[in-house]
Amino acid sequence: MYRDDQAVTVYSSERGRICPGCGLSVSTCGCRKSSALPQGDGVARVSRSTKGRGGKGVTLVTGLPLEEDELVKLAKHLKQRCGAGGTVKDGVIEIQGDHRDPIMSELKRLGYRVKQAGG
Repeated sequence: MYRDDQAVTVYSSERGRICPGCGLSVSTCGCRKSSALPQGDGVARVSRSTKGRGGKGVTLVTGLPLEEDELVKLAKHLKQRCGAGGTVKDGVIEIQGDHRDPIMSELKRLGYRVKQAGG
């Protein structure tokens, strides 16, 4: 049970959905926009993972300090280069299949510092 001083408004009929962090409407919220770029060391890490995918492998690209729309464009380019499907989830590019070598060479060609992570 919440006391009245702990209650947080999440919806207002005047302003719509309310951000719990700053109390402004979600469309004008500033706290979500400030953390758009992931913090990292500027090295793209390319790894392979099967976790949570029923044994199917995907190639993961993490650590790229790009905005979401730029990540989507880069993911599209990498998917076309590998001839595979994929997506962008939480700042991580996922390409279906094991395409570590072609992705690493393409990222190096585009000017990124790249490391292979994992086995």
